[in-house]
Amino acid sequence: MLDARLLEILCCPAEHGGAACHGELEELPDGLRCRACGLVYPVEDGIPVMLQEQARREQP
Repeated sequence: MLDARLLEILCCPAEHGGAACHGELEELPDGLRCRACGLVYPVEDGIPVMLQEQARREQP
């Protein structure tokens, strides 16, 4: 689990159509999911990888 203080300050860095997302993130067992756009960012060795090209779309 990530520190709650870290989750409070992180936001989605993705851009969609030239506009920044900046959505709130929630922790899942396999990463951090943006509540606004649905991208899931991986967490590797306890460190969130906040790169849009490393994120994946959440599976329905």
